[in-house]
Amino acid sequence: MSFPRYPTYKDSGVEWLGEVPELWAVIEARREFAFLTSGSRGWAEYYSDEGPIFLRIGNLTRDSIRIDMQDIQRVSPPPGVEGDRTQVSSGDVLFSITAYLGSVAVVPQGLERAYVSQHVCLARLTGRRLLPEWLAYSVLSSTGKAYLESESYGGTKVQLSLDDIKSFPLPLPSLDEQRALTSLLDRETAKIDALIAEQQRLIELLQEKRQAVISHAVTKGLNPDAPMKDSGVEWLGEVPEHWEVTPLKHLATVQTGIAKGKDLEGIETVDVPYLRVANVEVHLLSVPITSIARYLLKDGDVLMNEGGDFDKLGRGCIWSGEIESCVHQNHVFAVRPHSVSGEWLNAYTTSKAANSYFISRSKQSTNLASISSSNLMVLSVPLPPAEEVREILVRLNELVEEIDDLKQSATQATDLLQERRSALISAAVTGQIDVRGLVPEASAA
Repeated sequence: MSFPRYPTYKDSGVEWLGEVPELWAVIEARREFAFLTSGSRGWAEYYSDEGPIFLRIGNLTRDSIRIDMQDIQRVSPPPGVEGDRTQVSSGDVLFSITAYLGSVAVVPQGLERAYVSQHVCLARLTGRRLLPEWLAYSVLSSTGKAYLESESYGGTKVQLSLDDIKSFPLPLPSLDEQRALTSLLDRETAKIDALIAEQQRLIELLQEKRQAVISHAVTKGLNPDAPMKDSGVEWLGEVPEHWEVTPLKHLATVQTGIAKGKDLEGIETVDVPYLRVANVEVHLLSVPITSIARYLLKDGDVLMNEGGDFDKLGRGCIWSGEIESCVHQNHVFAVRPHSVSGEWLNAYTTSKAANSYFISRSKQSTNLASISSSNLMVLSVPLPPAEEVREILVRLNELVEEIDDLKQSATQATDLLQERRSALISAAVTGQIDVRGLVPEASAA
């Protein structure tokens, strides 16, 4: 969709904002604030299963100006001014001032009583020249985020001061233009969000199909007419009649990893790469020289996570010697196959059947679980003849690749839609869309 531009522009006086329409003002946001505050520390002791809402950073997003109500904490607020000071009202604009800078939301009409955390800034407007939605969209834009990130301070935990929020440079059209632009953004971003939701649902369905394809292939095979037999394992069910079902301990060894944080004073050590469960990068760890061989990964090891979310329990991949002399942490099992294909074992341990077994034998707390190496060793593994294993893996890889290609296409479509939404918001708040002559969509017919 293309939109008309304003006839004339001027320098905004703000480097990262650039030009704005000639008749727009550019002000510091403080000029339209009637009240500005942030939550106070110590509210955790007031957490409750009932009571008012306690709004945290997680309730603000970087792609919407609406409060995210999916994960709500409730509190029994303290009496007195401290509680009153941090209670929100409809029309308040909430900013994240730590971690996820640029997250923002407008408090809607009808929201039940709510308070903000110490990581959230609450801005209450005078209502004279500025709509809450316009301020929120300005913060959400690429230029708004650029300002907030430029003003942030701190090391691993970036943050903003209330003065940074007060000094936010705000392009300011007339109230009528603000209403028209925010209405346009509400309408067009809703359309984009609906398309994004469709793509995300498609990705979920494809992931479910991928899981089902793998699970069926490694427990039932490729031949739908093959005679079946009871595996003798309740959670595994029937398998092809000519397959064996063998405990993992007869097919592979299991190597547990090294725990971090042991006192190594006086022990000769060497720094080696250290693989963890959720590795973005491989860190170095000091390991006693005498222990290196005990924890070294070998090419072909099937890596499995020892704990985590229920649906990820036992998931992993095959180690292909990406890094020389690499050890692994105690939350990663290195399963070393000797009488089974590593690819088969890796595919099977990601199946629904294996996951059911892991969950049934795991230690559980809330939504997390962990499995011991001894329980892993007695995992029942369905085992076709070697030639059939090769045939299944070839076909399985083809099917999984087709699904992954579709997932990649859906992911790329989602990324493009998100870029479109971001570009539209930024264009609107910097005056690249002249709405004065546009007919509202609701009355266009």
